[in-house]
Amino acid sequence: MKVTVYVDPKKNVLDPQGAAVEQAIESMGHTNISNVKVGKTITFDLAEEDTPELRSALDKLSNELLSNPIIEDYRYEIEAD
Repeated sequence: MKVTVYVDPKKNVLDPQGAAVEQAIESMGHTNISNVKVGKTITFDLAEEDTPELRSALDKLSNELLSNPIIEDYRYEIEAD
């Protein structure tokens, strides 16, 4: 199966990279865009069945390695082969 983990800044955390992108977008004349956030996407293949234990392991991996829980939120999607 394929796992995609999405990591984004928490809503109440300043995102300097998002602010820089937003400023660049505005300088290009797109003034109707706001609240830009820049995150990351991690994808990998996993040779296991989708079980509650697997989801628990994915939560641990995402929380302890793939994201910084102080300033980032994560979510993941699992796609069967």
